[in-house]
Amino acid sequence: MAELAGVSQATVSRVLNGRAGVAESTRREVLRALHQLGYEPVGVGKARRTGLVGLIVPELDNPVFPRFAQAIENSLAAEGLTTVLCTSTPSGMGESDYLDVLVDHAVTGIVIVSGEHADTSADQGRYLDLSARHLPTVVVNGTRPELGLPSVTVDHVAAGQQAVRHLAALGHTRIGLAVGPRRYVPSIGLVEGYLAGLATAGLVADESLVSETLYGIEGGHVAGARLLDRRVTGIVCASDRMAYGVMRAAREVDLRVPDDVSVVGFDDAGPNAYVEPPLTAVQQPFERMAAAIVRLLTEAIAEPSTPPSALRFRPELVVRASTAPAPDRAVVVRTQVAQQA
Repeated sequence: MAELAGVSQATVSRVLNGRAGVAESTRREVLRALHQLGYEPVGVGKARRTGLVGLIVPELDNPVFPRFAQAIENSLAAEGLTTVLCTSTPSGMGESDYLDVLVDHAVTGIVIVSGEHADTSADQGRYLDLSARHLPTVVVNGTRPELGLPSVTVDHVAAGQQAVRHLAALGHTRIGLAVGPRRYVPSIGLVEGYLAGLATAGLVADESLVSETLYGIEGGHVAGARLLDRRVTGIVCASDRMAYGVMRAAREVDLRVPDDVSVVGFDDAGPNAYVEPPLTAVQQPFERMAAAIVRLLTEAIAEPSTPPSALRFRPELVVRASTAPAPDRAVVVRTQVAQQA
């Protein structure tokens, strides 16, 4: 085993006994080698049962993460487990730092929402480490099978398809997509769904109508300005906050939502029914996903050797006033309504 890990027997012994003096990268290599050989080291592979579950989210400014946190915490409480909420931010403790703390405190399990597991460019060593330790861990919204961890995600491909289908049915033919960085698994899925939706509607895909930007209101504002300059009449957004930014960009060039441009958000976690106009959005089923997350976690706690499951939930389109017939058709519809009156 030492040969497989490329270290000495003494280093293996220090890792197995939890002693200091071993670099983090070396410790991971030893644990990875143990996992490959089918060994479960006593004291390393199993955490003490503390009844605490670490819940790591990227931020709390975006309503989607408090919504997930509340739903997961409620489901964990019903199982007699206590949530320790960890907010990973660029200016504070990062995900890796929190994982170190949670492992050191021997938590019973860990849930990671939209973490580095969703970033195809990130080092996945920490997740392989968690898998090797058999520490019950569930990752949410974005993962890869090789991590060997249970996962729960909304179907981002279906979300993209639903949004495009809705706009196409309203007569929109120039439909843009405001999406986050494409290195993220959810972004990859949304782009795939967007393109599939266009194909189903008989519309030609135009790469210039896909605007890659940062998640958030500011990123949506930038993407909206780009897409509106390209004469789109409908915009699908990768988050509600991006949609708010798009709507502001429209107002700045004297375009009306939805008369001149229709906007569709994603998540439906915030006050979408109360913004002006109320935002049409593809909704994640937060409560059902939370229940599934906790079910997978408790199964892993009860039987750590259970093969990891990957659950995918279909989203639901919630139609509000931010979408309407495409501008040319809107004139016809308004005329017909006036004549019928």
